[in-house]
Amino acid sequence: MNENNHVIHKDGQVATEKVENAIDKIAPEEREQILQNFDAFKEYLGKRIAMGESIGLGEEQMAKIAEKVADYLAAKEEPRNREEKLLQELWNVGKEEERHMLAHMLVRLAQHTH
Repeated sequence: MNENNHVIHKDGQVATEKVENAIDKIAPEEREQILQNFDAFKEYLGKRIAMGESIGLGEEQMAKIAEKVADYLAAKEEPRNREEKLLQELWNVGKEEERHMLAHMLVRLAQHTH
């Protein structure tokens, strides 16, 4: 696959506009498994955060990616548990700055999980 199709490039550049496309490429069964259980969701995020850290991404870059993921989930996925429902409701009522801060908190939550 061409690097231009990835969200994160080898040089550390982040293409947040490609997040939705990357999520769509996750097999439906795998997506369901990730979203079914909040601990599985945190573990999945934690692994992705660790991967981002290993290639030198900072918290701000990861928070921008987390914002795009949260936008996607809020718009296209039904919450599978009460934690996801709460996150979706907070996301939907939050202003842009509040959503950005919530994305930072999700990154930190995932870091502590992994």
